Amino acid sequence: MKYSELVIEHFKNPHNVGTIDKPDASATEGSPACGDQLTVYLKVNPETQIIEDIKFQSYGCASNIATASIITDLAMGRNIEEAKQITWKQAADELGGLPPIKMHCSVLAVDALRSAIKDWEHKHLGKAIDDSLNKKNIIKELQKVIYGQIGVDIVSLKLLKYIGVDEKNNVLLEIAIKKDDPFLADLKHEINERMEKFPKIASVKISLV
Repeated sequence: MKYSELVIEHFKNPHNVGTIDKPDASATEGSPACGDQLTVYLKVNPETQIIEDIKFQSYGCASNIATASIITDLAMGRNIEEAKQITWKQAADELGGLPPIKMHCSVLAVDALRSAIKDWEHKHLGKAIDDSLNKKNIIKELQKVIYGQIGVDIVSLKLLKYIGVDEKNNVLLEIAIKKDDPFLADLKHEINERMEKFPKIASVKISLV
């Protein structure tokens, strides 16, 4: 697996590592059990809504650390609305690209940043955090599930053929992928991890079509 020089540089000398004393907001995404975890801390000017300081703590691989480093660089000095527009593709491009199988690290970094921003908006602007179990929110989460062979999310690839929620809050998914696909186990794992964000979910049932 070949990494760009920028990925290696941000891995060896990551920017903005650490914590913030009494942060205005923070969020953690991923889990050590799954291999990657990232926590982002924010200090935001309440009048201008500019991110004046941002730090991260990472548990994971070189790509995880490098993408967290570049994401915090991109967010520093931007206002909240601008920071919300940072994408995982942008982060990967800033690093000179990532191997397809590692693109999920960029998704995790952006997800942690956006979750920290949501935490700030909830605490300081009174915005509710929408974790309702519906098709729209399910699609948003599945847009973060990357098919490792080519580094593109399963929604953009049109691999999702059906999304439903039954009366018992079971999420029903039909995915166009073969049983012997070498990335199937990883996809199922990522899907289940993403669906855990919905407190009212009962289970996830995945059918292959």
